Amino acid sequence: MLLVYAAIIAASIASLVATDDFSFGRKPWQNLKTTAQELSVPSFLNIWYGQQALEFRSDDGRLLRVENQRETEAKYMRGLASATWMTFKIATLGTLLAAILGVPLGILAAKNMHAPAWLAWFSRRVLDISRSIHTLVFGLLIVGIIGLGPMAGILAIALHSMGTCGKLFAEAIEALDMRGVEAVRATGASPVQVLLFGVWPALMPSFTSNHLYLWEYNIRDSTVLGLIGAGGLGLLVSEAVSLFQWGRLATLLIAIVVMVMAFDALSRNIRQRLI
Repeated sequence: MLLVYAAIIAASIASLVATDDFSFGRKPWQNLKTTAQELSVPSFLNIWYGQQALEFRSDDGRLLRVENQRETEAKYMRGLASATWMTFKIATLGTLLAAILGVPLGILAAKNMHAPAWLAWFSRRVLDISRSIHTLVFGLLIVGIIGLGPMAGILAIALHSMGTCGKLFAEAIEALDMRGVEAVRATGASPVQVLLFGVWPALMPSFTSNHLYLWEYNIRDSTVLGLIGAGGLGLLVSEAVSLFQWGRLATLLIAIVVMVMAFDALSRNIRQRLI
């Protein structure tokens, strides 16, 4: 397996070299230095250090307008807070919907649940297709159907994450010690009762841990969906890049990192309590 992997790597590099694509462009270090310098001054610092009478002039020196950088940046930060909350809502509702859709499919897909063969096959294929299509692709399709807005982001996250959630849930069921499940079944319990009293209690820690991880992942993923019109931080990122506002982009990246780190710390604490 290692030799096969090494051969794939070698073939990939060789094909890139053959097409002259195995390069970092012109002056990569100089470009890296310039980009780092522009990103090193986040725009939120203007709240305290910005000019209170910044003048914008035309090429001929004519005064166009005067701007208070501190007030402008304070207003932008209020918009940033609203966009961050929107991103969190999209990720949260999308992950919840993914669980609602994925868990039943995971139950049917698990081999030891003995679902009808055609239904188990259908469930596995739906989960495979869901995982195969990226969130952005789902987003583009849904935006074309229902239009721009956060609902497109919620549905895009749900349809992609449904496959991951269902797959993880099915694997957790297949890894169960079935003796406890069979003991419940031996009492004459119905399939629903077996699921509720034999399977679900044993799966709760694993399901909660996987759900938290998927939620955290979708918070990161939802920051990109704004690029296709789903709103949230992605929209602000797109605007900052389009207008070459690298200070604003630095502020947005800091906000994204802080949000993900905060949620990661919270979810890690909850997972440790489940062990």
